Amino acid sequence: MINTHSNTKTLPLGHHARSSYLYTVENSKQIILFDGVCNLCNGAVQFVIKRDHKDTFRYAALQSEVGQRLCSERGIDTSQVDSIILIEPGVAYYVKSDAALEIGNQLKGYKTLSSILQWIPRGLRDIVYDFVARNRYKWYGKKEACMIPTPELKAKFLD
Repeated sequence: MINTHSNTKTLPLGHHARSSYLYTVENSKQIILFDGVCNLCNGAVQFVIKRDHKDTFRYAALQSEVGQRLCSERGIDTSQVDSIILIEPGVAYYVKSDAALEIGNQLKGYKTLSSILQWIPRGLRDIVYDFVARNRYKWYGKKEACMIPTPELKAKFLD
């Protein structure tokens, strides 16, 4: 089932259960796909890792084989969404401002802020989101290669 009025795509129960890479990963973990060469995106991932006290998330760069496979399985066009995607295995995926706010809902101390920001119409939120996404390399820079996690963080990354 696809909800065409939002940036949330709900999957039928069991959708991709046999073929998806997700089912080789713990089903209880949500997956954040991010632009692995973007300094802003890498900073956001580090921000989330430091505040993910419940160990809710796993991470993969959009450019990685795993990231490409997860997007392909869901029919996500990375030419349209190229900065952050949140996947709830077997349930739904979120893009743009919906993804950012859903991630915030899982972080201690940010649930209230995320809930308040969700009252802003998605169209307005996404205008701001798209503006920042379009200018992120110019404002924050770009790496030549995807971030390499430290040995302590490697288990949180899918690739």
